Amino acid sequence: MKSPSSRKLAGLWLAVLLLAQSLLAACATPASRSTTIKVGSKDFTEQFILGEMYALVLENAGFKVERKLNLGGTPVAQAALLSGEIDLYPEYTGTGLLTVLKLPVESDPKVVFDTVAKAYREKYKLVWLDPAPMNNTQALAMTQEGSARHGVKTISEMVAKASQLTLIGPPEFESREDGLPGIKKVYGDFQLKRYIAVDPGLRYKGLVEGQADVAVAFGTDGEISAYNLVLLKDDRGLFPPYQVAPVVRQQALDANPKIRDALNALAPKITDATMQRLNNEVSGKQREPADVAKEFLVQEGLIKK
Repeated sequence: MKSPSSRKLAGLWLAVLLLAQSLLAACATPASRSTTIKVGSKDFTEQFILGEMYALVLENAGFKVERKLNLGGTPVAQAALLSGEIDLYPEYTGTGLLTVLKLPVESDPKVVFDTVAKAYREKYKLVWLDPAPMNNTQALAMTQEGSARHGVKTISEMVAKASQLTLIGPPEFESREDGLPGIKKVYGDFQLKRYIAVDPGLRYKGLVEGQADVAVAFGTDGEISAYNLVLLKDDRGLFPPYQVAPVVRQQALDANPKIRDALNALAPKITDATMQRLNNEVSGKQREPADVAKEFLVQEGLIKK
């Protein structure tokens, strides 16, 4: 039989063991409660909305989130991701293929996604999460009146009359592989009357107000339906698919695996029609991206009010 002192000693050790276990459990609490996830975005309407969506669903999952939206174009966002300034941001498969990896054009969405996912993982230690069904393909748009006046409905026809046409778009379109250099490579060399480089948010304003004849567009832009614009047919298949997906630093994902489930649950909800509508809420109706993103996520049951 144990003596009273032995029982007290055993009780003391048991208390110490329980305390140690509770401390270990506290240390093992999901990183979401202590880790700050830095969410970035590029510098145009759709990216602001997507960046806010990512931030909101991560906050709903219990993460602390620091927003670093409106970073700039693709090179700036990619550099911020590689340096650790941000942990993730929305990127497009076609942009990853052509602009970042500088690989040949491919039209099959699955092949494009598999290619960029493998190359990013091996080259940069970056992970592509599930892509959304939306395809924000690069495009060129004209007003109905402008298209009829110039007799232009395809990119080939635009190239043939390029010297008469002014194109308006973001600065990086002049150097991107799927911008002017890509068009010239696929459709033949040409010289525009003028290229007007503007903030992405001013493209359509310049087009509909007559400053330009053609605007750089994207398939999910709300202005396409709002202004009843003509999208020029890519008759030689220049532009690859541009599905959007979160690109995440492997280190951040390993430390916070719940990021994957939270963001993958969002992906199937983002279709072409949905994104056009949400984009128009911001660019057309002048609403705040954060309000539009939150309203959508609440409606879809992805976050609480």
